[in-house]
Amino acid sequence: MAHMIFTERERAYLESQSLGRMGTVDAKGRPQVRPLGFQLNDDDTIDIGGPQLSKSQKWRNLERNPEVSFVVDDMTPDEPGAVKPGWGRGVEIRGTAELLTDHEPPAYGGAWFSNEVIRIHPRLVHSWHLDPDQLNRRAQVSA
Repeated sequence: MAHMIFTERERAYLESQSLGRMGTVDAKGRPQVRPLGFQLNDDDTIDIGGPQLSKSQKWRNLERNPEVSFVVDDMTPDEPGAVKPGWGRGVEIRGTAELLTDHEPPAYGGAWFSNEVIRIHPRLVHSWHLDPDQLNRRAQVSA
């Protein structure tokens, strides 16, 4: 099995969430950020699907520049045992996007997703307020 990118707490958090925000850069250097559903894969890559995905601005942006940022975050539950109750928590992933065609889309999209996937290969992971023993974690991923 390949080296795992995410800690157990990061994986559990990502698997519990359904919405993230992906940042790309257009041809003129302007940022674009879009909220998107996602799927965490067993190899710690992240898949994003959508209807007619290859016709989207985000796909065109990634064709020109595959560098991507993806953030999943929310507010920490205000409950006993939570890390920093009432504070923000999350995972930021920076990496490279792979554009896959003729590929089964993530199951969360149902039949209306096209057979195309944006697959994010993480290079840097930054998480916060997920682990009481390590409030902030920043890890560079080796290939």
